[in-house]
Amino acid sequence: MSDQEVFVRTFRILVLPALVVASSALVFGQGAVPTPAAKAVIESKAPAKQWRTPWGDPDLQGEWTNATTTALERPAKYNGREFLTKEEKVAKDEVTAVERDTRAQPGTAADVAGAYNSAWFEYGWSDGRTSLIYDPQDGKKPPLTADGLRRSKLRNESIRTDGPYLGPEDLDLYTHCIVRAGLPRLPTAYDNNFAIVQSPGSVAIVQEQIHETRIIPLAGSNNAKPHLNPSVRQWLGDSRGHFEGETLVVETTNFNEHTSFEGATKNMHLIERWTRRTDNTIDYRFTVDDPETWTRPWSAAIVWYKGGSLFEYACHEDNVGAYGILAGARADEKKMAEKRMGEKKAAGK
Repeated sequence: MSDQEVFVRTFRILVLPALVVASSALVFGQGAVPTPAAKAVIESKAPAKQWRTPWGDPDLQGEWTNATTTALERPAKYNGREFLTKEEKVAKDEVTAVERDTRAQPGTAADVAGAYNSAWFEYGWSDGRTSLIYDPQDGKKPPLTADGLRRSKLRNESIRTDGPYLGPEDLDLYTHCIVRAGLPRLPTAYDNNFAIVQSPGSVAIVQEQIHETRIIPLAGSNNAKPHLNPSVRQWLGDSRGHFEGETLVVETTNFNEHTSFEGATKNMHLIERWTRRTDNTIDYRFTVDDPETWTRPWSAAIVWYKGGSLFEYACHEDNVGAYGILAGARADEKKMAEKRMGEKKAAGK
Protein backbone atom coordinates (compact mmCIF):
# COMPACT_ATOMS: atom_id res chain seq x y z
CA MET A 1 0.00 0.00 0.00
CA SER A 2 1.38 3.41 -0.99
CA ASP A 3 1.91 6.27 1.47
CA GLN A 4 -0.98 8.15 -0.15
CA GLU A 5 -3.33 5.15 0.21
CA VAL A 6 -2.34 4.85 3.87
CA PHE A 7 -3.09 8.55 4.35
CA VAL A 8 -6.50 8.28 2.67
CA ARG A 9 -7.49 5.21 4.70
CA THR A 10 -6.37 6.84 7.96
CA PHE A 11 -8.27 10.01 7.06
CA ARG A 12 -11.46 8.04 6.42
CA ILE A 13 -11.21 6.09 9.65
CA LEU A 14 -10.11 8.80 12.04
CA VAL A 15 -11.02 12.20 10.60
CA LEU A 16 -14.22 11.87 8.59
CA PRO A 17 -16.34 10.66 11.54
CA ALA A 18 -15.28 13.78 13.45
CA LEU A 19 -16.26 15.98 10.53
CA VAL A 20 -19.67 14.35 10.16
CA VAL A 21 -20.60 13.81 13.80
CA ALA A 22 -18.87 16.59 15.68
CA SER A 23 -17.99 19.11 12.93
CA SER A 24 -14.54 19.29 14.49
CA ALA A 25 -12.17 22.11 13.56
CA LEU A 26 -9.15 20.89 11.62
CA VAL A 27 -6.19 23.22 11.78
CA PHE A 28 -4.16 23.89 8.64
CA GLY A 29 -2.02 27.01 8.38
CA GLN A 30 -2.68 29.86 10.79
CA GLY A 31 -6.38 29.55 11.62
CA ALA A 32 -8.83 26.90 12.84
CA VAL A 33 -11.61 26.50 10.26
CA PRO A 34 -14.76 24.61 11.36
CA THR A 35 -17.51 23.51 8.98
CA PRO A 36 -20.95 24.81 10.13
CA ALA A 37 -24.28 23.87 8.63
CA ALA A 38 -24.62 25.30 5.15
CA LYS A 39 -27.91 27.11 5.71
CA ALA A 40 -26.39 29.18 8.51
CA VAL A 41 -24.21 30.81 5.88
CA ILE A 42 -27.07 32.60 4.16
CA GLU A 43 -29.42 33.04 7.13
CA SER A 44 -30.60 36.64 6.98
CA LYS A 45 -32.62 37.08 10.19
CA ALA A 46 -31.09 38.86 13.16
CA PRO A 47 -28.93 36.67 15.43
CA ALA A 48 -30.46 35.54 18.72
CA LYS A 49 -27.56 36.93 20.73
CA GLN A 50 -26.19 40.46 20.65
CA TRP A 51 -22.52 41.35 21.03
CA ARG A 52 -21.76 44.88 22.18
CA THR A 53 -18.70 47.09 22.57
CA PRO A 54 -18.43 49.10 25.83
CA TRP A 55 -19.91 52.12 23.97
CA GLY A 56 -22.84 50.12 22.58
CA ASP A 57 -21.98 49.32 18.95
CA PRO A 58 -22.34 45.75 17.63
CA ASP A 59 -19.05 44.04 18.50
CA LEU A 60 -17.22 42.44 15.55
CA GLN A 61 -13.78 42.62 17.08
CA GLY A 62 -11.33 39.76 16.89
CA GLU A 63 -9.14 37.87 14.47
CA TRP A 64 -10.93 36.07 11.67
CA THR A 65 -10.31 33.95 8.58
CA ASN A 66 -12.43 33.70 5.43
CA ALA A 67 -10.75 30.51 4.19
CA THR A 68 -13.06 28.13 2.29
CA THR A 69 -12.93 25.76 -0.66
CA THR A 70 -16.39 26.79 -1.84
CA ALA A 71 -15.98 28.25 -5.34
CA LEU A 72 -16.97 31.80 -6.16
CA GLU A 73 -19.08 30.61 -9.11
CA ARG A 74 -21.20 27.45 -9.23
CA PRO A 75 -19.59 24.60 -11.21
CA ALA A 76 -21.72 23.23 -14.08
CA LYS A 77 -22.17 19.88 -12.34
CA TYR A 78 -24.17 21.63 -9.60
CA ASN A 79 -26.46 23.62 -11.92
CA GLY A 80 -29.77 24.36 -10.23
CA ARG A 81 -28.48 23.33 -6.78
CA GLU A 82 -27.61 25.74 -3.99
CA PHE A 83 -26.34 23.15 -1.50
CA LEU A 84 -24.22 20.01 -1.52
CA THR A 85 -25.56 16.83 0.02
CA LYS A 86 -23.94 15.72 3.26
CA GLU A 87 -22.13 12.97 1.37
CA GLU A 88 -20.84 15.38 -1.28
CA LYS A 89 -19.55 17.78 1.34
CA VAL A 90 -17.71 15.01 3.20
CA ALA A 91 -16.21 13.73 -0.07
CA LYS A 92 -15.08 17.23 -1.05
CA ASP A 93 -13.38 17.79 2.30
CA GLU A 94 -11.69 14.40 1.97
CA VAL A 95 -10.25 15.34 -1.42
CA THR A 96 -9.07 18.66 0.01
CA ALA A 97 -7.26 16.94 2.89
CA VAL A 98 -5.52 14.48 0.57
CA GLU A 99 -4.54 16.93 -2.14
CA ARG A 100 -2.94 19.33 0.32
CA ASP A 101 -0.19 16.80 0.95
CA THR A 102 -0.03 15.12 -2.47
CA ARG A 103 3.27 15.83 -4.18
CA ALA A 104 3.79 15.88 -7.93
CA GLN A 105 6.69 14.02 -9.56
CA PRO A 106 9.80 15.41 -7.81
CA GLY A 107 11.77 17.81 -9.98
CA THR A 108 8.88 18.70 -12.29
CA ALA A 109 7.45 22.20 -12.76
CA ALA A 110 4.28 21.07 -10.98
CA ASP A 111 6.35 19.89 -8.04
CA VAL A 112 8.10 23.25 -7.76
CA ALA A 113 4.82 25.15 -8.12
CA GLY A 114 3.28 23.01 -5.39
CA ALA A 115 6.18 23.26 -2.98
CA TYR A 116 4.00 24.05 0.04
CA ASN A 117 2.08 21.41 1.97
CA SER A 118 -0.75 21.63 4.49
CA ALA A 119 1.53 23.19 7.10
CA TRP A 120 1.57 26.31 4.92
CA PHE A 121 -1.73 26.28 3.08
CA GLU A 122 -5.02 27.24 4.71
CA TYR A 123 -7.64 26.54 2.10
CA GLY A 124 -10.34 25.91 4.69
CA TRP A 125 -13.22 23.55 3.97
CA SER A 126 -16.47 23.50 2.05
CA ASP A 127 -19.26 25.48 3.70
CA GLY A 128 -21.84 23.14 2.17
CA ARG A 129 -22.91 25.48 -0.63
CA THR A 130 -22.18 25.06 -4.32
CA SER A 131 -21.00 28.67 -4.78
CA LEU A 132 -20.24 31.81 -2.82
CA ILE A 133 -22.40 33.80 -5.23
CA TYR A 134 -26.06 33.71 -4.20
CA ASP A 135 -27.38 36.48 -6.43
CA PRO A 136 -27.96 35.79 -9.31
CA GLN A 137 -29.59 32.54 -8.23
CA ASP A 138 -27.65 30.51 -10.78
CA GLY A 139 -24.52 31.16 -8.70
CA LYS A 140 -22.63 32.83 -11.53
CA LYS A 141 -21.48 36.36 -12.29
CA PRO A 142 -23.86 38.22 -14.61
CA PRO A 143 -22.95 38.52 -18.31
CA LEU A 144 -20.27 41.04 -19.21
CA THR A 145 -21.16 44.21 -21.02
CA ALA A 146 -19.63 44.74 -24.46
CA ASP A 147 -16.87 46.88 -22.94
CA GLY A 148 -16.38 44.42 -20.09
CA LEU A 149 -15.87 41.64 -22.63
CA ARG A 150 -13.39 43.76 -24.56
CA ARG A 151 -11.38 44.54 -21.43
CA SER A 152 -11.41 40.91 -20.31
CA LYS A 153 -9.23 40.09 -23.31
CA LEU A 154 -6.65 42.75 -22.49
CA ARG A 155 -3.58 42.29 -20.37
CA ASN A 156 -4.10 42.90 -16.67
CA GLU A 157 -1.17 45.08 -15.66
CA SER A 158 -1.74 44.48 -11.95
CA ILE A 159 -1.12 40.72 -12.20
CA ARG A 160 0.95 40.45 -15.38
CA THR A 161 2.74 37.11 -15.58
CA ASP A 162 3.80 36.91 -19.20
CA GLY A 163 6.51 39.57 -19.56
CA PRO A 164 8.34 41.19 -21.15
CA TYR A 165 10.31 42.11 -18.07
CA LEU A 166 12.68 44.80 -19.30
CA GLY A 167 13.12 46.23 -15.81
CA PRO A 168 11.62 46.42 -12.32
CA GLU A 169 8.85 48.72 -13.55
CA ASP A 170 7.41 45.82 -15.56
CA LEU A 171 6.79 43.65 -12.51
CA ASP A 172 3.24 43.25 -11.23
CA LEU A 173 1.85 44.84 -8.09
CA TYR A 174 2.00 41.59 -6.15
CA THR A 175 5.74 41.17 -6.79
CA HIS A 176 6.29 44.80 -5.85
CA CYS A 177 4.45 44.06 -2.57
CA ILE A 178 2.19 47.09 -3.09
CA VAL A 179 -1.18 45.37 -2.80
CA ARG A 180 -2.35 41.78 -3.04
CA ALA A 181 -5.68 42.48 -4.71
CA GLY A 182 -8.46 45.00 -4.77
CA LEU A 183 -11.59 44.80 -2.66
CA PRO A 184 -13.55 42.73 -1.83
CA ARG A 185 -11.07 40.07 -0.72
CA LEU A 186 -11.81 36.52 -1.80
CA PRO A 187 -10.26 33.46 -0.10
CA THR A 188 -7.02 32.13 -1.55
CA ALA A 189 -4.62 29.35 -0.58
CA TYR A 190 -3.13 31.12 2.44
CA ASP A 191 -3.00 34.33 4.50
CA ASN A 192 -6.79 34.65 4.56
CA ASN A 193 -6.74 36.35 7.95
CA PHE A 194 -8.18 39.63 9.16
CA ALA A 195 -8.33 41.54 12.43
CA ILE A 196 -11.21 43.87 13.26
CA VAL A 197 -10.62 46.63 15.81
CA GLN A 198 -13.34 49.12 16.78
CA SER A 199 -13.39 52.47 18.52
CA PRO A 200 -16.20 55.00 18.91
CA GLY A 201 -16.79 56.35 15.42
CA SER A 202 -14.38 54.09 13.50
CA VAL A 203 -13.73 50.52 12.46
CA ALA A 204 -10.27 49.29 11.43
CA ILE A 205 -9.85 46.10 9.40
CA VAL A 206 -6.31 44.76 9.14
CA GLN A 207 -5.70 42.50 6.14
CA GLU A 208 -2.90 40.01 6.68
CA GLN A 209 -1.79 40.16 3.06
CA ILE A 210 -0.22 42.55 2.23
CA HIS A 211 -0.53 44.11 5.71
CA GLU A 212 -3.01 46.85 4.69
CA THR A 213 -5.31 48.48 7.22
CA ARG A 214 -8.67 49.95 6.25
CA ILE A 215 -9.77 52.81 8.52
CA ILE A 216 -13.54 53.19 8.10
CA PRO A 217 -15.26 56.30 9.55
CA LEU A 218 -18.80 55.69 10.81
CA ALA A 219 -21.83 57.84 10.09
CA GLY A 220 -23.25 59.75 13.04
CA SER A 221 -19.86 60.20 14.69
CA ASN A 222 -17.30 62.98 14.82
CA ASN A 223 -15.33 60.99 12.22
CA ALA A 224 -18.20 61.06 9.70
CA LYS A 225 -17.37 62.75 6.43
CA PRO A 226 -18.52 62.54 2.80
CA HIS A 227 -16.71 60.41 0.23
CA LEU A 228 -13.58 61.88 -1.30
CA ASN A 229 -13.82 63.89 -4.48
CA PRO A 230 -14.09 61.50 -7.48
CA SER A 231 -10.72 62.78 -8.71
CA VAL A 232 -9.01 61.18 -5.67
CA ARG A 233 -8.41 57.47 -6.29
CA GLN A 234 -6.93 54.94 -3.84
CA TRP A 235 -5.68 51.35 -3.90
CA LEU A 236 -8.50 50.14 -1.63
CA GLY A 237 -10.95 52.87 -2.51
CA ASP A 238 -12.65 55.22 -0.07
CA SER A 239 -14.83 53.53 2.57
CA ARG A 240 -17.65 54.90 4.74
CA GLY A 241 -19.62 52.81 7.24
CA HIS A 242 -22.72 52.73 9.38
CA PHE A 243 -24.67 50.20 11.42
CA GLU A 244 -28.03 48.79 10.36
CA GLY A 245 -29.20 46.93 13.45
CA GLU A 246 -26.57 44.28 14.14
CA THR A 247 -24.89 44.68 10.75
CA LEU A 248 -21.90 46.84 9.84
CA VAL A 249 -22.52 48.22 6.34
CA VAL A 250 -19.58 49.71 4.44
CA GLU A 251 -19.81 51.52 1.11
CA THR A 252 -16.60 51.89 -0.92
CA THR A 253 -15.97 54.01 -4.00
CA ASN A 254 -12.98 55.88 -5.53
CA PHE A 255 -10.92 52.86 -6.55
CA ASN A 256 -7.91 53.47 -8.77
CA GLU A 257 -7.19 52.03 -12.21
CA HIS A 258 -4.29 49.87 -11.04
CA THR A 259 -6.33 47.20 -9.26
CA SER A 260 -9.41 45.41 -10.49
CA PHE A 261 -11.85 43.03 -8.82
CA GLU A 262 -12.81 40.30 -11.29
CA GLY A 263 -12.26 42.73 -14.17
CA ALA A 264 -14.23 45.68 -12.77
CA THR A 265 -13.35 49.30 -13.52
CA LYS A 266 -12.22 51.95 -11.06
CA ASN A 267 -15.86 53.11 -10.90
CA MET A 268 -17.07 49.93 -9.21
CA HIS A 269 -19.44 50.55 -6.28
CA LEU A 270 -18.94 48.08 -3.41
CA ILE A 271 -21.30 47.40 -0.49
CA GLU A 272 -20.05 45.07 2.28
CA ARG A 273 -21.98 43.72 5.28
CA TRP A 274 -20.67 42.06 8.44
CA THR A 275 -23.16 40.42 10.85
CA ARG A 276 -21.97 38.38 13.80
CA ARG A 277 -23.91 35.11 13.97
CA THR A 278 -22.15 33.24 16.79
CA ASP A 279 -19.18 33.73 19.10
CA ASN A 280 -17.01 32.22 16.38
CA THR A 281 -18.59 33.24 13.06
CA ILE A 282 -19.42 36.37 11.07
CA ASP A 283 -21.72 36.37 8.07
CA TYR A 284 -19.86 38.49 5.50
CA ARG A 285 -21.59 39.53 2.28
CA PHE A 286 -20.74 41.86 -0.53
CA THR A 287 -22.48 43.36 -3.53
CA VAL A 288 -20.53 44.78 -6.47
CA ASP A 289 -22.09 47.13 -9.00
CA ASP A 290 -20.20 48.24 -12.10
CA PRO A 291 -22.44 48.94 -15.12
CA GLU A 292 -19.31 49.33 -17.25
CA THR A 293 -18.43 45.67 -16.62
CA TRP A 294 -21.55 43.61 -15.78
CA THR A 295 -25.14 43.83 -16.94
CA ARG A 296 -26.38 43.89 -13.32
CA PRO A 297 -25.03 43.93 -9.74
CA TRP A 298 -24.14 40.61 -8.08
CA SER A 299 -23.63 39.38 -4.52
CA ALA A 300 -21.72 36.70 -2.61
CA ALA A 301 -21.54 35.48 1.01
CA ILE A 302 -18.52 34.13 2.90
CA VAL A 303 -18.34 32.87 6.48
CA TRP A 304 -15.61 34.47 8.55
CA TYR A 305 -14.40 32.10 11.30
CA LYS A 306 -12.59 32.97 14.51
CA GLY A 307 -8.94 32.22 13.76
CA GLY A 308 -5.49 32.42 15.25
CA SER A 309 -3.23 35.44 15.54
CA LEU A 310 -2.19 37.23 12.37
CA PHE A 311 1.38 36.64 11.35
CA GLU A 312 3.65 39.26 9.82
CA TYR A 313 3.47 39.13 6.06
CA ALA A 314 7.08 40.10 5.44
CA CYS A 315 6.73 41.20 1.84
CA HIS A 316 8.85 44.09 0.61
CA GLU A 317 9.65 45.44 -2.84
CA ASP A 318 13.31 44.37 -2.79
CA ASN A 319 12.40 40.67 -2.63
CA VAL A 320 14.04 37.62 -4.17
CA GLY A 321 11.11 37.16 -6.55
CA ALA A 322 12.00 40.39 -8.35
CA TYR A 323 15.59 39.29 -8.85
CA GLY A 324 14.53 35.84 -10.02
CA ILE A 325 12.01 37.15 -12.57
CA LEU A 326 14.43 39.69 -14.04
CA ALA A 327 17.32 37.20 -14.09
CA GLY A 328 15.07 34.67 -15.82
CA ALA A 329 14.08 37.25 -18.44
CA ARG A 330 17.74 38.08 -19.13
CA ALA A 331 18.55 34.36 -19.40
CA ASP A 332 15.70 33.86 -21.89
CA GLU A 333 16.93 36.81 -23.97
CA LYS A 334 20.46 35.41 -24.00
CA LYS A 335 19.21 32.00 -25.04
CA MET A 336 17.13 33.50 -27.84
CA ALA A 337 20.08 35.61 -29.06
CA GLU A 338 22.31 32.52 -29.13
CA LYS A 339 19.66 30.60 -31.05
CA ARG A 340 19.38 33.33 -33.65
CA MET A 341 23.16 33.52 -33.98
CA GLY A 342 23.28 29.76 -34.53
CA GLU A 343 20.57 29.98 -37.17
CA LYS A 344 22.49 32.72 -39.01
CA LYS A 345 25.67 30.65 -38.99
CA ALA A 346 23.81 27.63 -40.24
CA ALA A 347 22.38 29.74 -43.07
CA GLY A 348 25.86 30.99 -43.98
CA LYS A 349 25.09 34.61 -43.17
